[in-house]
Amino acid sequence: MLPTSLGRFCLHAGRTMLDAVLPPLCLSCSEIVETPGGLCAACWAGFAFIAPPYCARCAYPFVHQVDAAALCGACAARPPRYRRARAALVYDDKSRKLVLPFKHGDRTDIARACGAWMARAGAELLADADLVAPVPLHWRRLFTRRYNQAQLLARIAVAAAPSTRARLVPDLMRRRRWTGSQSGLAAKQRHDNVRQAFDLNPRWAAQVSGKSVLLIDDVLTTGATLEACARVLQRGGARHVDVLTLARVVRPAV
Repeated sequence: MLPTSLGRFCLHAGRTMLDAVLPPLCLSCSEIVETPGGLCAACWAGFAFIAPPYCARCAYPFVHQVDAAALCGACAARPPRYRRARAALVYDDKSRKLVLPFKHGDRTDIARACGAWMARAGAELLADADLVAPVPLHWRRLFTRRYNQAQLLARIAVAAAPSTRARLVPDLMRRRRWTGSQSGLAAKQRHDNVRQAFDLNPRWAAQVSGKSVLLIDDVLTTGATLEACARVLQRGGARHVDVLTLARVVRPAV
């Protein structure tokens, strides 16, 4: 009992001293916060976290309460290849200031909070999954960025969901063709750009058949990349393919 109590005291004392020298800062605005890896009250209120009611297929937020099985117009007209998609945040001006530094600015410290938000948003998907796979980067992009942001999010989301039985397989898929950036491309151009860009890693190909696979990525925009990955997994025999992202674009209804 004494060693445990002493250890807790030392841990608390160490944290107090560290906070005095390097106080924890808000991930978004750098204001001082109570605990590391958190948001201040003002920033928390400014983020658009996605919660029901939303499309049962893609989690597009609905303004009014609807039946839990309701689909948005896009999914009703053209169902995506994946079974379900969930996201923690709306991708807007506020969340972009969090996502872009994490993705392009070496702010890997942001991943811990984001992965935990994803674990809550995708709890049902994580509970159903057999395999969890991040969307892969091409080796050229991985060389320049030095980390795959989707892999960091996947690792933390799985760790934050203790009830999941899913196995994280970071190299389940490969990006075999350089596609460049999807930014600035129209929806059809995005789909054309990633066509046949992915395949299954031969090391794991036999493990996919009959499994429920959860794909992890940072942002769902048009869904082109995730649908291309889902197509490969389905051809490999996957029973279901679900999608979990940190954020998703929500375009105004027309």
